[in-house]
Amino acid sequence: MHVSMCAAGQLYDFSAKVSDTQEAFRAQLGLLGPLRLTSDEIDEPISVAPKIRTVLAMLCMHPDQAVPVSALTRELWAEEPPVTAARTLQTYILNIRKLLSKVTALKPADIADQILVTQDNGYSLRSSDLRLDWLDFLRLADHGRASPRAGDSHTGIRELEEALGMWRGSVLSDVPTGTVLEARKRMLEERRLDTIEVLIDARIGAGLHQQVIAELASLTSEHPFHEGLHAQYMRALALNGRRAKALEVFGRLRSRLKEEIGIEPGYPLHQLQHKILNSHTAAHASLAVS
Repeated sequence: MHVSMCAAGQLYDFSAKVSDTQEAFRAQLGLLGPLRLTSDEIDEPISVAPKIRTVLAMLCMHPDQAVPVSALTRELWAEEPPVTAARTLQTYILNIRKLLSKVTALKPADIADQILVTQDNGYSLRSSDLRLDWLDFLRLADHGRASPRAGDSHTGIRELEEALGMWRGSVLSDVPTGTVLEARKRMLEERRLDTIEVLIDARIGAGLHQQVIAELASLTSEHPFHEGLHAQYMRALALNGRRAKALEVFGRLRSRLKEEIGIEPGYPLHQLQHKILNSHTAAHASLAVS
């Protein structure tokens, strides 16, 4: 279960909203990249002003839950809201209802009754008519993780690739964010990286180790202290007959960790190094298992 605390102290449950069902939606809201509001009937995403993006993103990250006015206010203006904050926030909500009306073809009054409703001194975005890409990502990533455990690695790889294909860049890359949205961004970025690791493990386990080497070279450069990615890089190289290069990767990581952080790589990496150094036919096959 993925839970987090909003600025007002209310606990939000992220996993509870991940649905297995596929439905027809009135509008799509994309958060895995620049904020994107569109529908099947609209070719281009609707333009949304920066502060309104912040409010819309807060509502999208907490679907079917009342987001307090106080939480929205802090996300917009931190600890220094203007004296007109309440009235300005009401205007932002009205503008969001108009945007949703444009993409759904519902009247603004219907939007206020059915989709973006006033509730408990706050506002709630009801997700039954909306498709949220971050929820689809979590659903598919969870399915993709489970499939190899059930003996279906090909389905797992397909679902994990589809989940990662939903990303269009960094989460909410064009949205002004406060503390709550920054925490949501970190959570999703961590899930993305975790999903990448699971996908690479599934590919290596399916004998596709040669195909992941270039990707892992890039990922270990982007995440120079990530021991899990370095372990996968070492395994893929060794399975491809490049033991010396695999040991080189270990040596560079070890030097970087000792010089910049003052620690040694963890036991799993040392164990993998030992396995590569002493590889023979049986041990070589065991490298395919993380």
